[in-house]
Formats: sequence, structure tokens, C-alpha cells
Amino acid sequence: MQAHRRPDHERRLSPVAPAPATTLTRPASVTGITDVLRRFAFQDWYIVGFCVLILFAVVQGNGPERDKCIRWATFDLVAAVVSLLLLRGQVIRGFLGALLMRFTVWGAILGVFFQLTFILPEVSTRVIDADILAFDMAVFHYEPAVAWDRFVTPATTEWFSFFYYGYFFLIGLHAFPFTFIARKNSVALNEFGLGVILIFCTAHLVYMLVPGFGPHQYLAGQFVHPLEGDLWWKLVRGAVDVGGSRKDIFPSLHTCAPTFLAIFAFRHRKTLPFKYVWPFMAFFASQMVLATMFLRWHYLIDICAGLLLAVVATIASVRIARWERERRERLGLGPVWLDLY
Repeated sequence: MQAHRRPDHERRLSPVAPAPATTLTRPASVTGITDVLRRFAFQDWYIVGFCVLILFAVVQGNGPERDKCIRWATFDLVAAVVSLLLLRGQVIRGFLGALLMRFTVWGAILGVFFQLTFILPEVSTRVIDADILAFDMAVFHYEPAVAWDRFVTPATTEWFSFFYYGYFFLIGLHAFPFTFIARKNSVALNEFGLGVILIFCTAHLVYMLVPGFGPHQYLAGQFVHPLEGDLWWKLVRGAVDVGGSRKDIFPSLHTCAPTFLAIFAFRHRKTLPFKYVWPFMAFFASQMVLATMFLRWHYLIDICAGLLLAVVATIASVRIARWERERRERLGLGPVWLDLY
């Protein structure tokens, strides 16, 4: 008697048929330096490379602050490398490991940012405002800082100063929740963290290649109407004066960062809180971009470079974060970011 044979599709759906094997394991223990380096994420290598290039640049300088800048840059590099080795080598885990990851990222960015006052003049004595202006006039036949001088009043100055000064609050309102609240496996956290690293590290490096003071200084003699304001303009002016003459205009970070955040909010508009805030983000970013030119800090090409960097960082952060997440899952390396809770 011939045994009854079930059709193939029934056997595939049978509850007793073995399910495809899916292995969800904890990251394996570290076995050596090669294994530690294998656990480095793309953003880790980018931070290390950034610190190496900063150190290389200041070593080439010959100004009076050279030795001090070398010490700072060396400290930044050593701190970043040691922190990442401790983290990826699983020497520090859990809550302390999560804190270490965040302090390493923000420390590298903010540390160099505050040191740029000394680093940029040390790296190069060049100032190419004339070349930047010539490019604008040859390509765009227009320089907003000069063309908009006729619209300068205390009221318009205060309006744009409010948005320009709000840049710092905008960054903080995004950095704090993503740093201390977002979960480790959050797609948004991976994209945001990588995007911020790409933007700020890249911009700080390009500053050294395209140094300039901006229209407010180079074109000072062409402005008829002075920038005046009782509150916000004084705050902006004070913040800039504290930083000194940094030659950090190309690309415009006041354009790039808000634009990146506005695009980020729009991309995630189906989730809270971006569902409600993305229109405000778009408006805020637009006014901040205009403010950079109205207040005479940036040339038009600086703005274009900032917009381009924002778009490139958006595309790159999405694709690289996805690739990094899949790579780490495939190799059982654990997430790039660790939870604080």
C-alpha cells in the first residue's frame, strides 16, 4: 500500500516543520586587538581620522601657538583612540560604556570647535576673502550681504539675530534627547549621530582649506546701514566676539546643521515629535540661512557649500548607518550605540 504524500505547500506550512534558523546572540567576547578594531564602527574611524588630520595640520604650522595647538590636538587624538578602544574592547560596558560613547563623540566635536580659535590661524595665515567674493560675482553676479544692506534696520536686524542666535538652542534641543533618551537600536539615532559627525568634522577640516573672515570684515567699507539691535544682535555680536577671528566661514555651519535637521525632521515626519515640528523646523532653518547673509557673516558660496554638505550628509548617514547596522548584526558585534538605561 502506497503511503499518502502531502503536497509540498502543506509540508512547508506544517506546524511541526523546522523553522529557518535565526541566531540572535550576544556579542562575542573580545579576543585581541584585531577583533577590537573589527568592532569599530564607521563613525569611530571617521572621528579618529578627523583627529589625525587636525594634528597633522597643526604640526605643519609655524605660528606662536604651534606647541600649544600640538598638545591639544595630541590630547584629542589620544583621548578618542583610548576611549574607543575601551568601548569596543568591552573593557567598559553598560551605563559607563554608553556615557563613554557619547562623551567621545561630543568631546571630539566640541573640543576641536573651541580650539579652532587658535588652530585655524596656526594652520594657515592665508585669507582668501577676495577670491571667494570674486567667485560669487563671477558665478552668481550677486552678493547678498551687500545687496541687502538697504533692508537693514534695527527691526530686521533683531529678527534675523533671533534666528541666528537660536542655532545653539536648535542643536541642543536635538542633541540632548538623541544623546540621553533615544534607544540604541533606533534607526533615527544611528542616522542622526552619524550625520552630525559627518557635518561637523568635515566642516572643521574644510575651514582649514578655505580660510576667510566673511563680508562683515572684508567688505566693511561698503555697508551704509549699521547692524543695530537692543537684545538679539548684542547676544550674537557677543558670542562671535568671544570666539575671535576664526576664519571659519566655508562651509556655513549655520546653514548646514539647521538644513540637515530640517531634512531629518521631514524624513521622520510620520513619527513623534517630528510629525508636528517639521514645518517649524523648515521655517526656522530658512530664516537661519537668510540670517547668515543678512548679518554679513557669510558669502553666497558659503551658503551653497553648507546646503550641499547637508544633503550629502543626509544621504550618506542613511546609507552608511544601514550598512553598519547590517554588518554588525551579521557579525554579532552589537549596536554602535549603547543604551543609557
